[in-house]
Amino acid sequence: MASPKKDGGFLTQDQREKLRIAETLSLASPRSPTGGSASALLQQYEQQMLEQKRAVAAAAAGGGTGRGGGGGGGGGPRHVRRAHSGKTIKVKKDGAGGKGTWGKLIDTDADACLDRNDPNYDSGEEPYELVEAPVSTPLEDYKKSFIPIIEEYFSNGDVKLAASDLKELGYDDFHRYFVKKLVSMAMDRHDKEKEMASVLLSSLYGNVISSAQIRLGFLLLLEAVDDLAVDIPAVVDVLALFIARAVVDDILPPAFLSKAKVSLSESSKGFQVVQIAEKSYLSAPHHAELIEQRWGGSTHITVEEVKKRIADLLKEYIKNGDTAEACRCIRELAVPFFHHEVVKRALTLGMESPTAEALIVKLLKEASEECLISSSQMMKGFSRVSESLDDLILDIPSAKSEFQLLVSKAISEGWLDSSYVRSGANGSVEDDEHEKLARYKREAVSIIHEYFLSDDTTEVIRSLKELGYPEYNPIFVKKLITIALDRKNREKEMASVLLSSLSMELFSTEDIAQGFIMLLESAEDTALDILDASDELGLFLARAVIDDVLAPLNLDEISSKLPPDCSGAETLNMARSLASARHAGERLLRCWGGGTGWAVEDAKDKITKLLEEYESGGDVGEACNCIRELGMSFFNHEVVKKALVMAMEKKNERTLTLLQECFGEGIITINQMTKGFSRVRDGLDDLALDIPDAKEKFLSYVEHAKKSGWLLPSFGFASAA
Repeated sequence: MASPKKDGGFLTQDQREKLRIAETLSLASPRSPTGGSASALLQQYEQQMLEQKRAVAAAAAGGGTGRGGGGGGGGGPRHVRRAHSGKTIKVKKDGAGGKGTWGKLIDTDADACLDRNDPNYDSGEEPYELVEAPVSTPLEDYKKSFIPIIEEYFSNGDVKLAASDLKELGYDDFHRYFVKKLVSMAMDRHDKEKEMASVLLSSLYGNVISSAQIRLGFLLLLEAVDDLAVDIPAVVDVLALFIARAVVDDILPPAFLSKAKVSLSESSKGFQVVQIAEKSYLSAPHHAELIEQRWGGSTHITVEEVKKRIADLLKEYIKNGDTAEACRCIRELAVPFFHHEVVKRALTLGMESPTAEALIVKLLKEASEECLISSSQMMKGFSRVSESLDDLILDIPSAKSEFQLLVSKAISEGWLDSSYVRSGANGSVEDDEHEKLARYKREAVSIIHEYFLSDDTTEVIRSLKELGYPEYNPIFVKKLITIALDRKNREKEMASVLLSSLSMELFSTEDIAQGFIMLLESAEDTALDILDASDELGLFLARAVIDDVLAPLNLDEISSKLPPDCSGAETLNMARSLASARHAGERLLRCWGGGTGWAVEDAKDKITKLLEEYESGGDVGEACNCIRELGMSFFNHEVVKKALVMAMEKKNERTLTLLQECFGEGIITINQMTKGFSRVRDGLDDLALDIPDAKEKFLSYVEHAKKSGWLLPSFGFASAA
C-alpha cells in the first residue's frame, strides 16, 4: 500500500479537517506526548488508519459476523491502538481514549469537575440549578394587599385614602373578598370599628365597589358564619346588624334577605343571621334611626343631630303617648351622658303645653324608675332649665311658677333627688353651697390620699356613698387626676383603675366627662405647677376611652363645651390620636407601667383558669384569694358571668358556692353580682343553642341568689327578656 503523502493526498475532506484541528491542539497543548510535533501527530494518525483497514480486511476474510471465525469478532471492526509499551489500549467511540490518551479531538474539558480548593476557582463556573418558585395567583396578591388598607383605615378613619388605595389595586371582580374581610375584622373589634366599617362600605358603594360585589361579599360572610363563630361568639347578632345597617344605608336591597335564605340551610347560623336581621332589626318601629345609632354613630354623628333626634322623639311621644316606645327610643340613642338634654327639652315642652305636662311627668318618672336616666342626669337637666328660666319667661310668662311645681312633684314622687339645689325667682341659693362644696373637697382629698396608700377601690366607693353629694362627682374626678398628675406612675395607674371602678359602680359617664372638662379648662393653671400636665392629661383621656369609661363620642361632647382658644383643646386632640392609633389598647394599658391594670383579655383568661381550677376540686378560700389578687374589682361581673355559665355547662352548682363566699367576704359587691347576672340574662338566647335548659337553670340561680341576699331583689328576668 502506497504511503500517504505528507499533505494527506488520499485523505477525505473530513479527515483533513480533523488533522488540521489535531495539529492546532498539539501545538497549543502541553499534554502532547510528542512535545507538539506535527509530523509525529501525522504519523500516529496514519498508523491508526492503517490498523483500521487491516481490521476491516480481517473481518471480511472471516466470513461475516460469526463468532467462530479465527480472529473474527462479532459485530464489526474494533478500533484498537497499541501504546509504545506494546500494551493494547481500547479506544472509545469517536476517538476518545482511556488512560494516557488525549480524549476526543474536539474535547475542551467542558465537563471537567471543578475543584473548589483551586485558587482560581470561580463559583460562576458552577452549573446552574433551576429552582421551582411558587407562583401566586392574582387573588392571593389582592388579599394580601387589602389587609394593610383596612388596618390603616381603622387607625386614621380616612375614607378617601382607603377608596384611593383600593382603586389602585384594581381587581374589581375580587372586591367581594374585601367586603368580607372588612366586616369580619370589624366584628372582632369595638363598636367604633364596626361603625367605621359600615361608613366605609356606604362610601365605596357604586364608585369603587359595585352593588353586585357588595351582595356577593355579604353572601360569603353568611356562608362563613359557622367558622367565624369560633373566634367571635356574638357573630350571629353582630352580622345581622351589619346586614340590617347595609339595608338601611341602601347598599343592600331588602330582597337580598329573601334570596339569601334560599341558598342557606335552615340549620345553619347564616340562616339565623338573616332571620334576626329581618325580624328583630328591620321590622322594629323607627328601625332606621335605631340601627344607625346602635354602634354610637361615632364617626359621623354630631351633637346637633342628637339634639334634633331627641326633639323628634319627644314630639312623637306627645302625639301618641306611648311611654314604653319613648323610653326605648331614648335607650337606643346610646348617649347616656347626654340624657340631661332629654330632661331639659321634656320639661320645656311640659311648661309650654299644659296638656303635655302630665305625659312629660309620666315619661320622666318611668325613665328614672327604669334607671334609664340617672339621678345626676336628671338633676343636671333640671339645673339647665333653672339657669334658662329668664329666657323662657319671654315665651312662657308662668315658667318660674310651673317649674317650681314640677320640682316639688318630682321630689315628692322620688324621681328627683331631694339634694337638688332649688333656685328661687331672685336666683338666691337656699343652702350654703360654698360651705358644702368646701367640705366635700376636703373629704374627697382625704379619700384619695387614703386610696393611694391602701389601693382599696371598694373602700373608696363605700366612702363616697356615705359622703353623699352625687352632684359633686365631677369634682372628685378632677381632684383624683390632679393629685395623680403630681405623683409617680403607680398613682397614675391607680387613678385610671379607680375611674374604671367608679364608672361601673357609682359615677355616670356624664360625671366623668364633666370632670375632664373641668380639668381641660384649668389645664394652663395646672401646667404652672406640673410641667408635663398636658401630655399626662391626654394619656388619662385616651386611657379612659380604652377602658370604656368614656366613649369616643364623649370626646366630641367635651370638645363642644371647651372655650375656642382653650389650651385643653390641644390635649383633647392628642388624646384622640392616642386612642385611635394602631394597637392603642395594648400601649395605653401599659402607659404607666401597668402597675395595677391588665388588658381585659388577660383578665378574662385568668378568671377562666381560676374558675376551672376551683371547679376541678380546688379550695374556695384559695379561689377567693385569686379573685382578690386580680385587683380588678370593677371587672368582677365577669367572674359572676363565667361562674354562672360554667355552672350551666358542668351541671353542678359548685361555682355558685364560690360566688356566695365572695359576696360574704365583700370581694364581689351586690352591684357587680347584678351586673354579672344581667350579662348572662342578655345572652341566654345564644346559650340556649348549646345548653337547651339554660333559661330554666338561670331562673333557679336567680331565685337562689335572691334568697341568699347576694342579688338585688329588683332584678327581673321576665321583664328584661
